[in-house]
Amino acid sequence: MKRLFTILLSACICCMASAQPDKWFKKSAKAVFTLKTFDASGTLIGSSNGYFVTADGVAVSSYTPFRGAAKAVVIDVNNKEYPVKSIIGANEVYDIAKFRVEATKCQTLRTASSTAENTQVWLLPFNAKNAYSCNSAKITAAQKVANDNDYYTLEGTVAENSVGCPYLNAAGEVVGLLQLSSSDDKNTQYAVGASFATSLKMTAFGMNDAAMKATSIKKELPDELDQAITTLYLSSTLGNADTFVEIVDDFIAKFPQAPDGYSYKGQIMAAKDNYTEADKFMLKAIELADNKAEAHYNYARLMYQNLVYFPEKASQAWTYEKALDQIDQAVSADPQQLYMTQKAEILFISKRYDESYNTYREVLDKFSKTPEAFYGAARCKEMLNDSTAFIALLDSAVATFSQPYLKEAAPYLFARAQALAGAGKYRQAVNDYNEYEKLMPAQVTGQFYYIRAQAEINGRLFQQAINDLDRAIAKNPEVFLFHSEKASLLVRVNLLDEAIEAANECIRISPDASDGYLFLGLAQCLKNDKLQGVRNLLKAKDLGDPQADVLIEKYGKQ
Repeated sequence: MKRLFTILLSACICCMASAQPDKWFKKSAKAVFTLKTFDASGTLIGSSNGYFVTADGVAVSSYTPFRGAAKAVVIDVNNKEYPVKSIIGANEVYDIAKFRVEATKCQTLRTASSTAENTQVWLLPFNAKNAYSCNSAKITAAQKVANDNDYYTLEGTVAENSVGCPYLNAAGEVVGLLQLSSSDDKNTQYAVGASFATSLKMTAFGMNDAAMKATSIKKELPDELDQAITTLYLSSTLGNADTFVEIVDDFIAKFPQAPDGYSYKGQIMAAKDNYTEADKFMLKAIELADNKAEAHYNYARLMYQNLVYFPEKASQAWTYEKALDQIDQAVSADPQQLYMTQKAEILFISKRYDESYNTYREVLDKFSKTPEAFYGAARCKEMLNDSTAFIALLDSAVATFSQPYLKEAAPYLFARAQALAGAGKYRQAVNDYNEYEKLMPAQVTGQFYYIRAQAEINGRLFQQAINDLDRAIAKNPEVFLFHSEKASLLVRVNLLDEAIEAANECIRISPDASDGYLFLGLAQCLKNDKLQGVRNLLKAKDLGDPQADVLIEKYGKQ
C-alpha cells in the first residue's frame, strides 16, 4: 500500500511539473518570433528565433544570422512580418543580438533574475500550438561569464530549428536563450542568460565593433547623450557620407535639444552647396547651445572653410564679414586661443594683413607661443613686404622646436628655406632644406630636389646641385625641366661631355623644345666642334630660342 502511495505521489508531482506552462503559455507564446535575414541582393542568408523585450519593438535573438545581412525581418505567431529597424547591441562570442523592429504593442516576456542549478525550465518554441509543445529541461550548471552574466548548461531535448527560443521558469520569466550546440549529446543544451541579452546596448565605440561592422543593418545611437555625441564625432571621421547623414538625422530625432546634431547637419548642407539650409541648422545650434562661444566659432569656421575652398559657390551666401561677425561673438564671449587664431585667419584671407598680424601678436602675447601662430604672423609680414620681420618670425617658429628636430618642425623649416632663398641667403636656405630632407625622407619628391638645386646653384654649390638634379631625374625621369637644368649647369661648370649627354636626353624627351639643341650646340662649340655645334644652335633658333642668335654670332664666325 505504501509503495502504491509513493508511485501515485510521484505521478502527481510529474503532472504538476509538466502542467506549469499552462499558467503562462497562452500569453507568452505570442512574444516569440522567427527571424530571417537577407543580403543586399535579397537572398535569404540566415534565420533564428527570438522574443520581444519591450512593447515598442525591442527584441533579442541570435547574432549569427545578422552577419553579412543588409536587411532582416521578424515574423510573429500571426504570420505578420516586421522589418528590423536597427541593431542596439551584439555579442559575437555568445551569439546574441538586441535590436529594434518597426512594431508597437508587442507581447513581451519578463526577464528572470539569476537562476540556480537543478531548476526546471521549459523551452517555448516559435508558433507553439499548446503548452505541451514546451519541452521541459533541468539546469545542470550555471556559470558566470562576461561581466558576471549567466550561462547555463541544461539537460533535456529540443526540437530542430529552436535556436534563439527562450527558456522560461515556472513563473513564465525568461531564464535564457537556447544556443546552437556543438555537442553530439542530444540531451545536453546550452543557453545564454536572458539578462545578458537584454542588457546589450550601443556605446560610443560600438559602431567600430567587429560584430557591428559585419552587418549593414543600421545601428542605433547610444541612449546616453555624451556617448551619442562621441559616436557622432567618430562617424564624421570614417568617410562613409551616407551612413554619417543617417546617424546625424537619428541624433537630431533622438536628442532634439542638443546642438551637436544641428551643427553637423549644417556642415552636411554646406557640403551639398545648400547654404540656406546650412544657415538654418547652424543658427539652430547656436540657439540651443549652452556654450554660445563654441557654437559661434563652429559657424565662423564653416563659413571660412567654404569661402576658402569653394569660393564661387559659398560667396553667393556667405562673406568674410559675416564669418568675422560670428568669430567676434565667439571671442567676445570667450577670448581663447582657438577662437582668436580663427579670427586672425579670417582677417588674413580678407587681406586685412595688419589686423591679422595684430591678432596673431595678441595670441602670442596671451597664450602659448606655438609655431602655428608665429607662422601665421610671418605670412602677414610677407604680404606686407617686410622681409626682415618675415624671416625673423619664421626663425621664432623654428625655435619652438629643439634639436634634433621632430617631423612637426618640417613644414616650418621648409617655409624658412624658401624665405631665405628669396632673400638671397642661399646657403642658409640649403641648410634648412637639408634638415627638411632628414625629417621627411619618404615624402621628398623630384620637385624638392629641383628646388634645392636652385638654391645650391645660386649659392655656388655646384656639385651638390648636380647631385640633386640627378636625384630629381631618378624620381621623375621624363620631366624635361630637370634634364634641361642639368644640361645648363654642366655647360656652366665645363663638364662638356656630360652636358652633351644631358642635352641629348632633353632632345629625346621633347624634340620640339629649343633647350636641348641650344645646350648641345653650345657644349659642342666649347669642345671645338663648331660645325656641328652651330648646326644645333641654328636648330634652336628655328625653334624660337632668343639666346641662339648671340651664340651663333660668337661661334659661327670663328
